[in-house]
Amino acid sequence: MRKIAVVLVLLTGFGGLLGVGAVTGLLAGMGGGERTSGARCGAALGASAAADSRGRRMAQGLGSEQRRVVQRIIEVGKRRELSPRAWQIAIQAGKTESNLRNLNYGHADSLGVFQMRPSMNWGTPQQVTNLDYSINKFYDELLEVDGWKDMRPGTAAQSVERSAFPTRYHEVESMAAYLVGDESGTRTSNDCSGSPNTGELTAKVVDYARKQLGSPYVWGAEGPNRFDCSGLTQRAWAAAGVEIPRVSQDQYHSGGAMVPLSKARSGDLVFWGHGRDSNSVHHVALYIGNNKVLHAPQPGEKVEITELWDGGELLPTVVRPSRARAS
Repeated sequence: MRKIAVVLVLLTGFGGLLGVGAVTGLLAGMGGGERTSGARCGAALGASAAADSRGRRMAQGLGSEQRRVVQRIIEVGKRRELSPRAWQIAIQAGKTESNLRNLNYGHADSLGVFQMRPSMNWGTPQQVTNLDYSINKFYDELLEVDGWKDMRPGTAAQSVERSAFPTRYHEVESMAAYLVGDESGTRTSNDCSGSPNTGELTAKVVDYARKQLGSPYVWGAEGPNRFDCSGLTQRAWAAAGVEIPRVSQDQYHSGGAMVPLSKARSGDLVFWGHGRDSNSVHHVALYIGNNKVLHAPQPGEKVEITELWDGGELLPTVVRPSRARAS
């Protein structure tokens, strides 16, 4: 991806979405973000108004039965003194598996809100179609997932459900985050104050990446002496013992906790997407602090450090891999 001078960012803002002052403040805020251990992040695309609006629209389409299931998920979670993040994970799983309906049918012998299978030892048919039993069973299984609190909610849901379509839980993330706030009166699910401080890992990540400066960009390469953009970021985090997906689109959706760009820290993954669309990610870079990124640019160029740029494609959310993914 061809770099565009950072001065263009200051002239155009986020493709006209933000004014000059807002962009300048955003970039300035990144410098302080690296020193902030309690950075807040949204459950979907950061704590953005767009994500909240999308979640609200999706929630408005739910019927009374679905709302009742959501309320019960939250009530049971509160009774068990689980965090709002746990409620959100359960809501995402229920919405994806059954559209938040207590079904008496499903694929093979799958039943209930979470489509639990009696043949897979989830319980008897009567149990898995009992709303309280199924919610408690889901929470029981979630608590057995190592590092679930540090995972993206959809990734945690997949760790419980073990679906053949692991990324689909992310599609209802903004709706689940909105419902947790709407039904419970709390917005704590919309932050990642409990996300891991990866400072002890990022030194290894950035050190590895810096050693690759000057290596040629080759599409599809992932080292040891040549890289494409996502091959470099994947190998850098692997150097710290953390596994992230191979391609940039998957790194965005499943690479770790989502954090507002203004709260970026060294080691975070920065993304660009066509039309600023998070489903059209085409480039990823490693944020290294002071408004600079380290990346493998494009064919004919070499791994380099450069100023963060926009070009109308910079996404407002970065991804922070975590020690929960450490191998």
